[in-house]
Amino acid sequence: MTSPFTLNKASMGIGEGLPLNACGDSLEDLRKGIQHLMDIEAIKQLKHAYFRCLDTGNFEELETLLHTDLKVHYTGGDYDIELNSRQEFVGAMRHAFNADAVTRHNGMHPEIQILSETEATGIWYLYDHFWSLPQQRLTQGTALYWDHYQKIDNRWVISDTRYKRLYQINEDLEQTPNFVSHYLGEQK
Repeated sequence: MTSPFTLNKASMGIGEGLPLNACGDSLEDLRKGIQHLMDIEAIKQLKHAYFRCLDTGNFEELETLLHTDLKVHYTGGDYDIELNSRQEFVGAMRHAFNADAVTRHNGMHPEIQILSETEATGIWYLYDHFWSLPQQRLTQGTALYWDHYQKIDNRWVISDTRYKRLYQINEDLEQTPNFVSHYLGEQK
């Protein structure tokens, strides 16, 4: 098993962003510095909302987090998915995240780079579980996400999202777990 490239910022297309330091003595410089931090926080909230919307099947809100011309490339141990629009992506997620799935996605350790007032990049560490109830299968693992963001009408959206699995375990289950709570299953 070989990886097609080394996972580093250069191979992910992630360059250096604007410096994250206080500079200048004017109120305008202070305002720009605060806006920089607010943009980083807004992007963190955007990505956390993305994971929440997946796990709760909230596709209407998910659409609002994504650029119309969204590009997606997810590479796992047994899949390689490329999608080329928000509509195509949300359709695929509707198919996967439904009453037959129990999911958990944790995105952590954000490395956000603000490139300009309207562009940014981010790297995220993913830890997830996906139970497919009809197949009695659990997929779990970790991945590195790398995203590009655009600020449109004063709101950040995801314009390009990719991940590469660091590890993936597929486990066939002898029986369906005894979930005492199953949010997506309750949404039928």
